[in-house]
Amino acid sequence: MIGRKRSSFFNDIKLKVSNKISSCQHKFFSCGGKEVLIKAAVQAIPAYAMSVFKIPMGVCDDIQKMVAKFWWASKREGRNIHWAKWEKMSQAMCLGGMGFRDFSSFNRALLAKQGWRIQQCPDSLVARVLQAKYFQSKDFLDAKLGSNPSYIWRSLLWGRKIMCSGSRWRVGNGQKIHVHKANWIPQPSTFQPVVKPSLPPDAMVSELINEANC
Repeated sequence: MIGRKRSSFFNDIKLKVSNKISSCQHKFFSCGGKEVLIKAAVQAIPAYAMSVFKIPMGVCDDIQKMVAKFWWASKREGRNIHWAKWEKMSQAMCLGGMGFRDFSSFNRALLAKQGWRIQQCPDSLVARVLQAKYFQSKDFLDAKLGSNPSYIWRSLLWGRKIMCSGSRWRVGNGQKIHVHKANWIPQPSTFQPVVKPSLPPDAMVSELINEANC
């Protein structure tokens, strides 16, 4: 059970990351060696928990600080200078960064991926369990938080915002697509009608399709 003190629940992740970094702290690594260790080992430690839970921002910040300290560390004792912000380091290499993960963004992307699986595989066990509890007569994209939700459900809805912002409907027969609310127009700006048609607020796209002329 995850209570109000969520940061303490995820302290085990910070401990694992700290132990991994500490075990390599006194070894000599080139910049390439540090990069491989961070990307292949350290960043993989919280990946499983991040695919299920929303990790508190404070925990993500602490992990990023440990990784940044390890990256900029040298043989000399004392405080080391961080020559670039983590926002710059976490950008793709083609944009001038190092390709390190921003842990909060990575966490949200993994939860969005889980939401996409629920949407695409409604017959899976996890999708059926969540549907029975939270959205019995609705689609996952229209599901609400509900009363007394679990922390897993809260986390999935947090990741769903990213999924909804970058996806749009493939029309088909249009029976499940709201004209005013859903993203279904193939335009990169809003994906919705710019001028509201003279239809009821709950109108579906199927009402706009003239099957006789198709």
